[in-house]
Amino acid sequence: MMVKDKRLLEILEKLLSGGELTFEEGVYLFNTDDFLGLGYVANRYAEHLHGKKAYFVVNRHINPTNYCVNACAFCAFSKRKGEEGGYELSLEEIEEKAYQAVSEGARELHIVSGLHPEWPFDYYLEIVRRLKKRFPEVHIKAYTAVEIDHFSKISGLSVREVLMKLKEAGLDSMPGGGAEILNDRVRALLCPKKTGWHRWLEIHEEAHKLGIKTNCTMLYGHIESVEERVDHLIKLRELQKRTGGFQAFIPLSFHPENTKVRVEPATGVEDLKTISASRLIFHNVPHVKAYWIMLGEGIAQVALNFGATDLEGTVYEERITHAAGATSPQGLSKKRLLKLIRDAGKTPFERDALYNVVREYD
Repeated sequence: MMVKDKRLLEILEKLLSGGELTFEEGVYLFNTDDFLGLGYVANRYAEHLHGKKAYFVVNRHINPTNYCVNACAFCAFSKRKGEEGGYELSLEEIEEKAYQAVSEGARELHIVSGLHPEWPFDYYLEIVRRLKKRFPEVHIKAYTAVEIDHFSKISGLSVREVLMKLKEAGLDSMPGGGAEILNDRVRALLCPKKTGWHRWLEIHEEAHKLGIKTNCTMLYGHIESVEERVDHLIKLRELQKRTGGFQAFIPLSFHPENTKVRVEPATGVEDLKTISASRLIFHNVPHVKAYWIMLGEGIAQVALNFGATDLEGTVYEERITHAAGATSPQGLSKKRLLKLIRDAGKTPFERDALYNVVREYD
């Protein structure tokens, strides 16, 4: 592979020698004209960490309600109580969705919800408790830092106390949503009522201290600048240095349809550059995930050669991104994931939620 931009090779050598990129180098990655060279370097670094492995999990997403007290400009999922299209699931309905997934081999239940205006913390706690009691072998990854902050407010408990109660009930790990862009300017325009970025980081740090692994995300392609993306990545990188609690970083490509934000969606090139730059800047997170739900199958597959080492999973029923106009399937079969990975020249590894290998495929 011919890398036209030789500075990219210098950056790769710096990382392979144990260094980390500066803010200026991070901005440079996003601005380089050598798109293919950037992908090559990111793939080289990813293979330095994981060889030809590409991971996936058999899982299901469950969204108990889309009623939410927040009204974020970028969100097409949330509804006000009584608004057309709003819903709330009973404990029995949630349990039935989980049963369907587990009966088909799901190892992970991914639970993210709106901030319901009436549900007490005990209801969210009971969701975890009930699912763990019925499916003790299944990993429960539930509730973003924004939800944890909400639970603290409505219960009067500290974040630590909320997390401890959830862990006792059966919470195994947390997803990484709600980070958006860790920047005051962006959040003031997009989600002024949402948990602030300092608080978001504090909640994840507290979870890590309690032994709860988490993921982390970045929503890009709206009103943020390249510099704000890089700053976001470095803030996550610094927390990872302190705790080592992040398992995977997921760049989320913004879908503007049905939202209040009027922008053109990110292009495939922008998606892949973001994957590659993230892999190189956020060098101390184990995995960068190609979230096929937002990227689409094709771009997610190509991303496996641009620095990504994880394709998320089967998912079964994704609602949040599809409310914003996503055209990807709401779920993929294991057979389809295996084909996507193999055709990308990688070796499929089925994992559990903590990246323990369940099965290696030829």
